[in-house]
Amino acid sequence: MAATEDRPFDPAQHRFGPAHWFEDLAVGQKFYINSRTQTEALFSAFQLASGDNHPIHYDREYCKALGHRDMLAHGLQVAIQGAAGGGIFPHFVGESLIGFLEQSSRFLKPVYVGDTLYPMLEVIELKPGRTTGVAVLKLTIHNQAGELVCDGEHKYLLRKKPQ
Repeated sequence: MAATEDRPFDPAQHRFGPAHWFEDLAVGQKFYINSRTQTEALFSAFQLASGDNHPIHYDREYCKALGHRDMLAHGLQVAIQGAAGGGIFPHFVGESLIGFLEQSSRFLKPVYVGDTLYPMLEVIELKPGRTTGVAVLKLTIHNQAGELVCDGEHKYLLRKKPQ
């Protein structure tokens, strides 16, 4: 009999691992987010979801007339590549995560259809409270040429270890 058959399945145990609490984080700790190529399908999906119908995002000839090499990604389409849920951070903190408090972004270089983006979150500040703490994570998004195309910050409210 296999070990998994010795005890009934418990959905609460079906997770990345044990929760890490506010105190378990360290400045400099990095959280990888999967790379993603910005395909025409992603451009279309973001256009549909956002309602942003400016031709710079879907009309190649319009873009070329303005000196762009191809269709230009929506700024928020680039920013969402840094969504923590695309990587391990929310799984790492598990039930210690109370909420996503704040987000900022700077768009530093254009992102075109076909570009591949490489997001990363890094803990840059930990602000402890009495029973919770705020983790400030720096977002960086590089393209396939190694250029920083977007950066910013995310702030998360986390529980401290239970007593």
